[in-house]
Amino acid sequence: MVNLPAPGHRVVVRYLLPTGQATDALGELLSADAETVVVDGKRGVERIAVADIIAAKEVPPPPRPRQ
Repeated sequence: MVNLPAPGHRVVVRYLLPTGQATDALGELLSADAETVVVDGKRGVERIAVADIIAAKEVPPPPRPRQ
């Protein structure tokens, strides 16, 4: 199992696509269990199989927009 913070925190999850390429999901962690991690980011809600995850970690909040 991937070591992730509690739901509600901002995370980045690097995982493998079916093509073998790696991509990232960046956003709020909605849920995580032994099989699936769910992240709500700019591309919408992404359901990621734990078996496809390469790395994951908590990240700080995004910077505020510039004036």
